[in-house]
Amino acid sequence: MISSAQMRAARALLGWDQRQLAEAASLSLPTIQRMEASDGQVRGNVDSLMKVVEALEGAGVKLISEGAASPVGGRGARLKGRE
Repeated sequence: MISSAQMRAARALLGWDQRQLAEAASLSLPTIQRMEASDGQVRGNVDSLMKVVEALEGAGVKLISEGAASPVGGRGARLKGRE
């Protein structure tokens, strides 16, 4: 779905702090903090995860899945694969 690193990176791209993401997703600040503290994939209920994804995408962030191509759009960043 979304990793904790993706959440933090998406917030950074938007210039948002955790409180701003919480407000945009209609979630509590502690919920966002718990999600971002997850190791790897974000843990949480599906409704909360969807609210975060919708808030980030609604603000203009394109979330890219592992190994997915990104053929169109503006600049971006992606971690290199580990060799």
